[in-house]
Amino acid sequence: MNSTLAKLQPYPFERLAALKKGCVPPADKEHIALSIGEPKHPTPHFINEAIISHLHGLASYPLTRGSDDLRAAIANWLNQRFQLDNVPANPDCHVLPVTGTREALFAFAQCVVDSHNVDVTPAVLMPNPFYQIYEGAALLAGADTVFINCTAATGMLPDFDSVTEADWQRCQLLYICSPGNPTGAIIDEATLSQLLTLADKHGFIIASDECYSEIYFDEKQPPIGLLQVAANLGRTDFSRCVVFHSLSKRSNAPGLRSGFVAGDSEVIKQFLKYRTYHGCAMPPATQAASIAAWKDEKHVLHNRDLYREKFSAVIDVLKDVIEVDAPQAAFYLWLKTPLSDTDFARDLFTQQNVTVLPGSYLSRDTVSGNPGANYVRMALVAPIDECIEAAHRIKQFIENL
Repeated sequence: MNSTLAKLQPYPFERLAALKKGCVPPADKEHIALSIGEPKHPTPHFINEAIISHLHGLASYPLTRGSDDLRAAIANWLNQRFQLDNVPANPDCHVLPVTGTREALFAFAQCVVDSHNVDVTPAVLMPNPFYQIYEGAALLAGADTVFINCTAATGMLPDFDSVTEADWQRCQLLYICSPGNPTGAIIDEATLSQLLTLADKHGFIIASDECYSEIYFDEKQPPIGLLQVAANLGRTDFSRCVVFHSLSKRSNAPGLRSGFVAGDSEVIKQFLKYRTYHGCAMPPATQAASIAAWKDEKHVLHNRDLYREKFSAVIDVLKDVIEVDAPQAAFYLWLKTPLSDTDFARDLFTQQNVTVLPGSYLSRDTVSGNPGANYVRMALVAPIDECIEAAHRIKQFIENL
């Protein structure tokens, strides 16, 4: 077996299950899960219908690079959403469909990290707290992980100034997540510009996880994207930039397993080569449903309205007992707890039958501490009535501490 597998840590939900083991919640209260970031709004009907009406395509092998129509739909959405009018994404060289961004984020490190032709062990940098796929991808690619803490002092954004010159020099890949999981914080244009300067100086690639970009609360200020910043800087080739987008959150279709990567044409070319061997082409019916989803914005607007309503209602309940603010984007509340995050999560489940995820399970210890400690992540994905009921139970729990 690959000995590097031993470096992989248990997934957060495995640790959460162990934390809750032996706890007996009240039988008179239905369980409410706020722990998993799985959208619960209905998948739009037209996406389901597109799959059903294209099942005849199962008789043919799909191309790894996807159909021309799918890449065109993705490129058109990307160009419109991120205002790439002057430097448009080309569907023939800048875009590659993927079977869900989780597998693409993992596979990307296996493709771009070179641990053989180097004098020092390469580094993959990532935010802390973070999506654990980044860590596993880096370790199995033979790289060291370097965690960049996100704290209240930095507006819940990675403290890029804390990265040493030595770590920048050996960095081959930087994962960023904007809007962030779990904080919802958005990296601004100035910071993204600074990261591009560092990427040019040190020769690394930026992998920008933008899967929450379409869940935001100010319709006049949608989150900016990495390709948008690159275009504004006149980087016509999107050099060193690769973004990851998904239909899971945007279109409430996590089971569709559909997303895309886009950016630097040379990187996309090599990633396509890797994926051709990897054997991860998107099924034809999934491609048809994806085309329909990327072409429609009405359901995305409605989706944001639902989240906006839930955040307003939940915060209105909790604000009297705990400091709570709406995030800039995404569907998580990153709540600072009055006791340890693990005690809070375990006791809340035991007393109120509500499950939240301890923040320390999404983070790693560093010399300056664990930035997820004493926070919990609450995913407001359940129907609004359940979210409000959960908020009242959490309020009662806090009042009884």
